[in-house]
Amino acid sequence: MAQIIVIHSFRRGTGKSSVAANLAVLWAAAGRRVGVVDVGLQFPSLPILFGLDQAQMAYTLDDYLLGKRSIEQATLDITAQVDNKFKGRLYLTVRVSRQVELAHVLRSPYDLERLGDGFYALVNDLNLDILLLDTHAGLDEESLIALTFADVLALILRPDQQDYQGTAITIQVVEQLDVPRPHLIVNAVPASFDLQIVERHVSRTYQCPVASVLPHSLEFMAVSNDGIFVLRQPDHPMTQRFKRLADNLVSDTIPQTQ
Repeated sequence: MAQIIVIHSFRRGTGKSSVAANLAVLWAAAGRRVGVVDVGLQFPSLPILFGLDQAQMAYTLDDYLLGKRSIEQATLDITAQVDNKFKGRLYLTVRVSRQVELAHVLRSPYDLERLGDGFYALVNDLNLDILLLDTHAGLDEESLIALTFADVLALILRPDQQDYQGTAITIQVVEQLDVPRPHLIVNAVPASFDLQIVERHVSRTYQCPVASVLPHSLEFMAVSNDGIFVLRQPDHPMTQRFKRLADNLVSDTIPQTQ
């Protein structure tokens, strides 16, 4: 049975899309059929990370939401473009890709209930093992709807007071929506911090499992804005952490961060 995994954060700038893209690549490389949906509206970044250009994105998720195209027509098989050695498959559904489209979508009414129908259509028609939803940060209507479809919810935060407070609010909302209790990913932890202490503090604070604590890495930052780190640096310690995180999120239990 397919899993719907939702990657979310309270605010922008946590590295959410970079984490999502690297996880999707690892799952596809391991032989899973993975669909990625960029649910965020105003700042779609996944096309850049996967190396897509405008010409490849003929149709988008918003064409589906506006009733112009099917969800399958708005979805690209990007397996060969990302890595033709993958054992599995990798599909991407993007949001608006041009400013003129964004302005049109913001003015046009569309049925958000179609999101769920589209998610399930992708799972069934593409025979997916994993559908990964990369949400828009915050608690807007689209993100809240996406959260309700989660079999696994991963909340990303950075170790600062604003994120700590915002994550607490998000977890309260998640509980009200009856969404599975989230797994937490602490990202970009400064080198001066003890990772195990951070993990214990976050776990105690939110009473949630911590799927991973990812240290700040200059090498990761250099790649993460325009590429997939785990492909460019397969032997890097950060890649090993991502591999453990990928395993954790699709397993029944979340082991302690190593």
